[in-house]
Amino acid sequence: MASDLFKKRILRLISIQLLIIFALLIRLLDVQAVNASGYQIRANSEMYRSSILLAPRGEITDINGIPYARSISAINVVVDQTMIVDPKRTAQITAPILGMTETEVLSKIVGKKRWFLVARDATPAQWNALKDAFANYNDGLSKKDFGKRIVGFFSERNYTREYPAGSEIASLVGFVNQEGIGAAGIESSMNSIIGGQNGKYIYADGYAAQIPGSQQQIIQAKTGTSIRLTIDRDIQYVALNAISKVVKSTNAISGTVIVMDPKTGQVLAHATAPTFDPNKPVKLSDVHNSSVQDVYEPGSTGKVMTLAAAIEEKLVTPTTVFSVPYALKTKYQTFHDHERHATQQLTTAGILAVSSNTGTIQVGEKLSDQKLYDYLRAFGVGSSTNSGLPGESAGLINPPNRWSGTTKPTMSFGQGYSVTAMQATSIFATIANDGLRVTPTVIAGTQDAQGHYTPTKPSKGIRVISPETANQMRLMMESVVSAQGTAPGAAIPGYRVAGKTGTAQRVDPNTGKYSGYTASFIGFAPADQPKYVISVTIQGPQGLHWGGLLGGPVFKEVMSFVLESKHIPPTNTKVVPIPLNAKELAKLQTVVSSKTKQVGKQ
Repeated sequence: MASDLFKKRILRLISIQLLIIFALLIRLLDVQAVNASGYQIRANSEMYRSSILLAPRGEITDINGIPYARSISAINVVVDQTMIVDPKRTAQITAPILGMTETEVLSKIVGKKRWFLVARDATPAQWNALKDAFANYNDGLSKKDFGKRIVGFFSERNYTREYPAGSEIASLVGFVNQEGIGAAGIESSMNSIIGGQNGKYIYADGYAAQIPGSQQQIIQAKTGTSIRLTIDRDIQYVALNAISKVVKSTNAISGTVIVMDPKTGQVLAHATAPTFDPNKPVKLSDVHNSSVQDVYEPGSTGKVMTLAAAIEEKLVTPTTVFSVPYALKTKYQTFHDHERHATQQLTTAGILAVSSNTGTIQVGEKLSDQKLYDYLRAFGVGSSTNSGLPGESAGLINPPNRWSGTTKPTMSFGQGYSVTAMQATSIFATIANDGLRVTPTVIAGTQDAQGHYTPTKPSKGIRVISPETANQMRLMMESVVSAQGTAPGAAIPGYRVAGKTGTAQRVDPNTGKYSGYTASFIGFAPADQPKYVISVTIQGPQGLHWGGLLGGPVFKEVMSFVLESKHIPPTNTKVVPIPLNAKELAKLQTVVSSKTKQVGKQ
């Protein structure tokens, strides 16, 4: 009986063991065969982590492909702290190569972390020098000191941004922040396409830290799109040098030079002073693009719009004579010219040549409030130029229903509304382009990582004034750079030059009150067939502040170089000057009458 019971117990135990073995076999089969891939994925997911693989940014170049901004290979130096056996000696070797202090290095290599960043954006040369220094040190150790070798340093691929031109065009190009994201200029406004697409890599996770050397790329990073600017580097250099000199000599707040092709709106130079070096640490608060962010009352450069509107509406002609006093009393205020003079009999052209405020007010009075406003808006006042530059201001102009009794007179001679330097340049480009306003642009096109170039679509243009009115304005503006005008210093021997000076009271942005002046000169050449427009704007010059005396010579220096570098031949046509006053007009009429009689006798 007992024997049977024992046998039953033995059989039961054997059965249980067999069931356990069978269950284990089933489990083993499940793990190794049926669900092997799933368990592998699970294991990998627990062991490996993913991280971003930075993409190199696209280049920013000038019109000829010369880089202004580019990404260069860099290296992040990392360390496994648990492998450092002689921190002091390691720091002594590492510090001078990476440009760090020994204390800084020690703070990064001492600890228990399997992955720790020692230096960001080291150059390949620095990494190679570091490896060689460690190898030389290790080779010099005896066998008994084998355990004192310096090991545990690893490299990770990265990119750093380089600006070969330095400060030359910094306000336009901008810079990237420490995270590699565009923080200002074109780097910022075009960041979404310049930045490319980051990839992804996986790494072994050892105690919440990357295990150096375990990285594996799983998604390839895509290089960003390159931006080709309309900027001509040689012209940019000359423009920056010219405006920097006058800003320094006058202790001005800032200065801007813009060179534009009036037919395409392409900006060939965009120079601002003072500037900054994007290769060095930059505070975003110190970065400013005065050409599109600073607004100012244009002063006398705005008179061209008033006169163009009156001529376009056939209310005056270039030879219409006005009695122009030094002081003109209106219902609400008495206005003055900038210099005392006896009452003059000036033509419309003469009013422009001597930049008379009182004369321009009389011309403006022939326009209705709405008409004057409409023409200012048509020229682009109060609207962003859509140049593609970040932070661009639209300027400021109030509609007629918000005007006071003094608004129209002041607007007539260029105060009471505000523009940017880019807007002001566009206004003169419209006159140079036979009355057709095109959108200014600094972007010639884009090029993808495969080298496919896509040019920017040209602007269709908006008709502002007729070609006839534009031609008359150009003839009148030539008198400005004559001996009788306000900017003889802007004249270029051999070429016909047209332009206008501006000297306006400057509104202090901090107080909202007038303080100092804005001096400007804007012109184009050759005047009979304009190829290029150049604006010069100087904010807050100390002492001498007349637009013709400060801006005219800068214009001459830059335009002379542009005409020469672009191989524009000297002007062959001769200008027939428009009479500037009643006396000259009478003399011309006498000559014309005499010639007419002679022809009649023949």
